[in-house]
Amino acid sequence: MKSVLITGANRSIGLELTKQFSKKGLFVYLGTRDLEKGNEVVKQLSEEGFENIKAIQIDVTSPDSILAAKNVVESEQGKLDILINNAGISGELPQNASNTNIEEIRKVFDTNFFGVISVTQAFLELLKKSENPRISNITSGLGSLTLHSDPSWKYYNFKSAAYGTSKTALNAYTVVLAFELKDLPFKVNAIDPGYTATDFNHHNGPGSVESAASFIIKHTLTDENGPTGQFFSNDIEDETGVSPW
Repeated sequence: MKSVLITGANRSIGLELTKQFSKKGLFVYLGTRDLEKGNEVVKQLSEEGFENIKAIQIDVTSPDSILAAKNVVESEQGKLDILINNAGISGELPQNASNTNIEEIRKVFDTNFFGVISVTQAFLELLKKSENPRISNITSGLGSLTLHSDPSWKYYNFKSAAYGTSKTALNAYTVVLAFELKDLPFKVNAIDPGYTATDFNHHNGPGSVESAASFIIKHTLTDENGPTGQFFSNDIEDETGVSPW
């Protein structure tokens, strides 16, 4: 049975990913900062008929927490097949380039960028033991420099000095990581679930968590000929879903 670790999985898109991966027969580690809350979520999911799900405590900004989670997965599975770097924060809005507090920017980057690097580096050893390892970094269209430079883009007027830039940095890291692992069976991609109605944005987005999770899984569970080092977005209106960087 393949295993998947999803950070920030106790609600919203992460929770829906847990459900859909479970239905597909994977063993799911539901990553959560609060283990008690995570266990409550798993209990509810079990009552709803979902199987092979375990809450695992992981705070992506805490090296000790990440190491402890890695040790749990290693002792129970011996490897990890899929890593979904889903945990993220938006930070306080608005985020003007001229006056957003630098500590606020650091806080967002600690989770959205440095947190992803910390988790990825910690679990890389276990992923290399998988026959078909996958790393999906959950990003945002707001990280696309090309789109942000296009006045006709529907979200052109929404600029954010912390959140958007953290996702741009994450996209860049994805490219570098994919290149480093290109001669191994890894597939490493940045995936934007689209503007989705979640707690993250006070349920303002037009997309559903079901659609967002399905899109992420589609571009994660690829075969050996699947792409790597790509940027996919659920907001791109063509069948490839490829987004400009």
